[in-house]
Amino acid sequence: MISKHSSEQSVGGEGVEVLRNEPDTHPQHGVGQVTEKRVYLSSKLPNWMKGFIPRIFYVTETAWNFYPYTITEYSCSFIPKFNIRIETKFQNDNGQSDNVFGGSPTPKDNVCFLDILTDPYPEKHYKTSEDLSSWVSAKTGRGPLVDGWRNSSKPIMCSYKKVHCSFEVYGFQTRTEEFIHKAIRDILLVGHRQAVAWLDDWHGMSLEDVREYEKHLQEETNNKLKSTENKEAAPRPAFSRSISVTDECSLKKMGVRTAAIPNSATSSSSSSPKSSSCSSMEVSSKGRLNSMPE
Repeated sequence: MISKHSSEQSVGGEGVEVLRNEPDTHPQHGVGQVTEKRVYLSSKLPNWMKGFIPRIFYVTETAWNFYPYTITEYSCSFIPKFNIRIETKFQNDNGQSDNVFGGSPTPKDNVCFLDILTDPYPEKHYKTSEDLSSWVSAKTGRGPLVDGWRNSSKPIMCSYKKVHCSFEVYGFQTRTEEFIHKAIRDILLVGHRQAVAWLDDWHGMSLEDVREYEKHLQEETNNKLKSTENKEAAPRPAFSRSISVTDECSLKKMGVRTAAIPNSATSSSSSSPKSSSCSSMEVSSKGRLNSMPE
């Protein structure tokens, strides 16, 4: 489902680029799979958030799948204090289990139930073929879902998720974290509806078939991003970012020759010790330097 959803969402130079998808072993959860992706989503962000991110923005997703337990983490090198961690446990029940992750129970006010049949659905994602009130699986005969399906459907499985979100940037923390939790809720609702509606695409596959299916879709998705980049690539200036550098050591490293300008303050203090270290930079004001780590 994730591979197909990623392929569908990869249009216009944005979407999901798969960097790796390979076997992995966890000391507690055993043999599984690890995937690493870049999610390009600049156009999907609200205007108030676009003001403090670069034009081309992506989030790195790393996921460890040790079914029935998985971990997914999202990070961004541009925003080091941004982090999302999602733990998932799949259980063969209808959602009635409490505290499946152990430890301190989650406060009831922070627990929400997602119903893939009746919950409000983002209009931009709606498709008749994915409407579970009219969906029927040709391979299994399951569907359509009706009110009360959670108590009557067999087989049934619940995906329990614990979501931790952190964005420690003064002035934007609360608003951004609320936006992220809302976005995650919508993504999970869409994804789990699709997991049911697309059942016939993979029902009956062996694990080897699944890996081949993923590999094909991931190659297709990566090619979408590459082809769009090639079509839309425009000549870029030699320097795409403005860099403000004021100390002599940094300028010399960049190959810039500096003129010897006498400093009356330092010349009058000839007894002050001098240092040849270039590890620190003193700036006369507290203004932000227009430079990036890369």
